[in-house]
Amino acid sequence: MGRGDLTNEEWARLRPHLPTSGKRGGRWAGHRRIINGILYRIRTGVPWRDLPARFGKWKTAYERHRRWSADGTWDRIFAAILADADAEGRIDWSMVSVDSTSCRAHQHAAGARKRRPLSAGKRTTPRQHRPDEGLGSSRGGLTRKIHLAGEGGRRPLALLITPGQWGDAPQLIPVMERIRVARLDGGRPRTRPGHLGGDKAYSSRRNRRYLRRRQIKHTIPEPRNQRANRRRRGNRGGRPTGFDKTIYKRRNEVERTINALKNFRAVATRFDKRAYVFHGTITVASIRLWLRL
Repeated sequence: MGRGDLTNEEWARLRPHLPTSGKRGGRWAGHRRIINGILYRIRTGVPWRDLPARFGKWKTAYERHRRWSADGTWDRIFAAILADADAEGRIDWSMVSVDSTSCRAHQHAAGARKRRPLSAGKRTTPRQHRPDEGLGSSRGGLTRKIHLAGEGGRRPLALLITPGQWGDAPQLIPVMERIRVARLDGGRPRTRPGHLGGDKAYSSRRNRRYLRRRQIKHTIPEPRNQRANRRRRGNRGGRPTGFDKTIYKRRNEVERTINALKNFRAVATRFDKRAYVFHGTITVASIRLWLRL
């Protein structure tokens, strides 16, 4: 067994959730070796063609990762792993925090630089990237942002990918709507944490109304301009927002979750050209974190 490969215990937890056959009816072969190859590439960030020979043909590993990213297989495996962890009591629902992190996009992820001509005698301008590919332009180059909700045990519960220039506050509700942990006994999935934490970037009237409607206790600091605006509105501005510094200190748990994810070099830097493949890459990294005891 090589460094970073699945142990026998981790493989025993993952194996029941893997598909046994493809769309054409043929059986998948060599799951463990291929998945170890996918994990090696995500951990090291090497090009697919440079996978060591012990993982078999590089194209087999790439195609399986691409297909499972496209048809939602990785998402279903992630949901099943979460359900198992919840049944074992390994999810800390007492505090869930939301945060985001920006990832640089490698030049191979953006493809060749394409330009469209303007009228004769004028300079050309770069063509805009497709919004569904999640590439955003900034001073540092092309970036994309990972929004996530992490539980108290410093592992991800829900993920969302957007272009790098998108704000955090509008993504809180979509991230929270993705928290759905099934129950093995067949009951309703768990979607509501005991407490939610976030930094002041998530403070907005819309988000607070949403959390109150769902009866989710939250600790999100109020920016100075929002606090001043509320005071100007008087009674119409609502009550002051409660803030507990002791609870807010636990927000570092989601920051440590992000650090654990970005230890995978293919997560810290986007090498994948397509957005759905990069989403699959982050999902596989999350599955790897949950398989570890």
